[in-house]
Parts: sequence; structure tokens; C-alpha cells
Amino acid sequence: MKVKTDTKEKFHAISVETPQLSANMAAELSNDLVKFLQSSNRNIVLNLKDVTSIDKEAAESLVKVQQKFYEENASFIVCCLQNSVEEFLDKEDLLELMNVTPTESEAWDILQMEEIERELMNDEGEG
Repeated sequence: MKVKTDTKEKFHAISVETPQLSANMAAELSNDLVKFLQSSNRNIVLNLKDVTSIDKEAAESLVKVQQKFYEENASFIVCCLQNSVEEFLDKEDLLELMNVTPTESEAWDILQMEEIERELMNDEGEG
């Protein structure tokens, strides 16, 4: 599986550059993504623009990874889904469980809003 990582100030943009995302590949990707939770820059934008098909198990794996990120107060946003992948996720009732944006730019906007929300929650907790 070919993956490109582009580290930004507040997040890592991970692009999966493979047309098919299988369960085995998603398990490998999930393990790699979870490692980012140990770094200071813990937020992920997962760009799936090159993925044209995905297994149900792979999609479920991504949902679980996303949940883990949010449990750890980090953002995990999927962007740039192909229509075929989006339709499949919707049919499997997984799309509504995922934080998905049409573009990487919009993912960045969501991530910034989530960062602000976390800062406000922390400030309220300390007051």
C-alpha cells in the first residue's frame, strides 16, 4: 500500500495512494495512524481521493480508528471520497459514523474548529 504523509503545523495529511483499500491494508494503516496519538501533533486528515473501492471491514476499521482519536481528544477527518466509496459507505450505514469533508481544505477548517472547542472545554474545566 502506498501512503504519503505531509506534516503540517496542526495535523498530518495522510494520502492513501492505492485504488483498493482492503481489510488487511486498513489494519496496517490503522496501526500506523494510531502511532500519531503519541506525538505532539496528533490530528489526522485522511485523504482518500485515489481510493475507488473499499472493503466493509476496511471501512469499519477506519471508523474504529476515528473513534479512538476522538476518545484521545484528537481530530480524525476523512476527505476527498470518490463517489463510489461514499455511496458504498452510505449503503453500509458507515458514512454517518465518519467525519467526512469534500476537500482537504474543509477538513482543515473542521480540524481548527475542533481544536478551538477542545481549548474552550479545557478552559472551562480549569475554571
